[in-house]
Amino acid sequence: MIAKNANEAAVTQVITDLLKAVLSENNKTAKFRTLLRRLEKTLRSIEPILYGNGRLTRVLDRPVNEVKMFLVCVEDGRSLVMKCSSIKCWNVYKKFVHVCRLIRLDNELWRFFESESVANVSRVICLDNEIRALGDKMDQVLSVVAKRADGFSSSCSVPGLPDVVVGLDIHIQEVKRRLMKDESQVLTVSAPGGCGKTTLIKLLCHDHDVKGTFGQNIFYVTVSRTTSLKTIIQKLYAQHLNVSHYEFQTDEEAKNQLENVLRQRGSQRILLVLDDVWSESESLIQDLKFPIPGYKILVTSRFLFPRFGSTYELSLLNDADARTLLCYSAFPYDGIPKNIPNDLVTKMVKCCKGFPLALTVVGASLCGQGVVKWKTTLKKWSDGQSIFDTNKSLYLSLRASVDALEDLPIARDCFLDLCSFPEDEKIAASALMDMWVELYNLDKEGMHTIEFLLELSSRNLLSLVLARKDASELEGYCNEHFVTQHDLLRELAIHLGSQEPIAHRKRVLIEFSGNNVPAWCIKQTQEPIAARLLSITTDEVFSSTWFDLKAPKVEVLILNVKSQIYALPQFILNLKHLKVLNITSQGIYPSELHEFPLVGSLFNLKRMRLEHVSLSPSIQSIFELKNLQKLSFIMCEFGNALDKFTLDGPPILPKLIDLEIDRCYDLKEIPSEICGLDHLEKLSITNCHELETLPKGLGSLSNLETLRLHSCTKLAKLPSSIGNLHNLTFLDISDCLSISSLPDQIGELNGLRVLKMSGCRGVEELPDSVTNLSLLEDVICDEETSYLWSYFESYLCDLKINIVEDDRFATFMKIVGP
Repeated sequence: MIAKNANEAAVTQVITDLLKAVLSENNKTAKFRTLLRRLEKTLRSIEPILYGNGRLTRVLDRPVNEVKMFLVCVEDGRSLVMKCSSIKCWNVYKKFVHVCRLIRLDNELWRFFESESVANVSRVICLDNEIRALGDKMDQVLSVVAKRADGFSSSCSVPGLPDVVVGLDIHIQEVKRRLMKDESQVLTVSAPGGCGKTTLIKLLCHDHDVKGTFGQNIFYVTVSRTTSLKTIIQKLYAQHLNVSHYEFQTDEEAKNQLENVLRQRGSQRILLVLDDVWSESESLIQDLKFPIPGYKILVTSRFLFPRFGSTYELSLLNDADARTLLCYSAFPYDGIPKNIPNDLVTKMVKCCKGFPLALTVVGASLCGQGVVKWKTTLKKWSDGQSIFDTNKSLYLSLRASVDALEDLPIARDCFLDLCSFPEDEKIAASALMDMWVELYNLDKEGMHTIEFLLELSSRNLLSLVLARKDASELEGYCNEHFVTQHDLLRELAIHLGSQEPIAHRKRVLIEFSGNNVPAWCIKQTQEPIAARLLSITTDEVFSSTWFDLKAPKVEVLILNVKSQIYALPQFILNLKHLKVLNITSQGIYPSELHEFPLVGSLFNLKRMRLEHVSLSPSIQSIFELKNLQKLSFIMCEFGNALDKFTLDGPPILPKLIDLEIDRCYDLKEIPSEICGLDHLEKLSITNCHELETLPKGLGSLSNLETLRLHSCTKLAKLPSSIGNLHNLTFLDISDCLSISSLPDQIGELNGLRVLKMSGCRGVEELPDSVTNLSLLEDVICDEETSYLWSYFESYLCDLKINIVEDDRFATFMKIVGP
């Protein structure tokens, strides 16, 4: 009784301490806020168990070692939570690992306390007679094992193969190579639903080499979305030991007995296959890892599990293989009949986007059908009807991944928002941050944006790519991150967002073909729409023939442009609640914007992003926006747009805190008027290869905290006034190839914590004043520059020199220009 009371006190104490830590960190930092709130919710739901009448006693009625392991886990979790505010934003990899550990902690809390709801069903066996009964059960199991030649049943329990397998030859060889040679005990095959993961591992289990290596020791279990460790192990016993009636009292008992049985295999190699593991079951993989030589676990999942190391991401079928699979499903006997034209088959293959499940389902639905059915199906899709309207099984399979976000409603909304951008185009993470900050009240530093992107990426609902190898080191900087999404997933997002009448949808997408206004728009002109997000996509021949649209609640407007000349719509004047404006041209040449002065009427606008557009002096209307907080020019052609830039009248952009100029290749100088932006906190001028000088008065930006000048290859020096930027904490001059020295005044940056200067080949020495950078923590540079800083390490006690890989080809490309 004393031991039990001690355990109850210990568990109550660690849970209380963990909750205090979560609340403390949540107040300290905006980082990880979503996960910290999730942990708080979990801990709040546990509190009644701690103080309920006997409830905690029932929870702790389990093996002592399991309680001790849980106490260690929660204590480690408290340390993990306390580190949240100290994780550096610029190291996205560390942040990703930290996110995964927080999710694992939350899952472990639920796993430990979930037994309270079924506490009366089973109790830990502690009396002598119960122990003897347990021994009898174990003897029974071992006796079954002894009667078998190899202990377990043969690998015939692996499911059979489909009649036809297409396009997996290369994948099977690579997965087999990793399985045989990788030191990692766990190998995960990951891809969205319907991509052929299960077919791939079935092939692998029937492969001659794999069967020769693992023999009869291939154990295959399909993991349901809601399952437990006991259930998984009971499946193994039922399928491979023919012990269907065996029941374990606890997860720990099941785990220990399985490990003992596996060890009976001696030196033989063992392969455990866990098919279709969901994110909430990640802990099961860890529980089934045993320190047994030659024991491997092969996992298939829609999700990524980076904690387990080796992951193989299965790609979609190429056109030739996709055609073969569709034809097999549609024409299983005699090949393509003469009455079905080849071009119809080709179009149908393209509609399926390379998804094996889509090809199989669509092909089967057309099997035995005449040419009329093929043509009407294609016409429905071309007229706007979704492929999911006619293929329910495909829809349900892919929708399951989105339904799994039910506990993360904002992440689900973020997934649906991705369809606001054109098909097959990369989406800048910073563009997503701009809209999500305002739509969902996320932090303005972009940490939650990255968090949601990582969440969606881990579920294979998008792909997150970096434009630069060292982009993960950028502090809270999203512009080097891009998102891509498979066409079928984008169509799924459109389909899910289109279930309500257009007038009531949260997001409305309008696509113009030439000047043809969609029919519903004509009908809708008299009735306002309630959307908060409006996306309008036009093609190359669109001549800016607009219609009157009433959208009084729109907060985010995305204009996807392809025509060389583009006039803004007049209805912008009525968007009184607009907070975010994104104008992006996907044309070959920058789009010339007309009617730009309309923007001056958007008094509530907070964020504006202009990408690949040609600017004119009419952009002066931007400076009338008194509430604008962020302004981005990406790949813009400035021409003479800034020639008449003056500061006559009241201060411009009085609330602007973030100015971003990237890849504007004709920008040669920055107007000195920029130094009058008193509230500016972030200034990013990157990849502007014609920029030669910065304004002399740059130091007057007294509130500036972040200055990025990455890859301004002709920039010769930093202005001496830079020493006045006492609030500057982050400075990036990496790949500024023409900078030959740092000004002496750099030592006056007494708030500087991070300095990036890799690729600054012209810098041969550092000024002695750098010894005054007492708060400097990280210098990120190449190996040559690291030698310069090593002389000053003794003066800067907190300094860490981070050496990045030298990419001489990239440097050469910067020298020769784009």
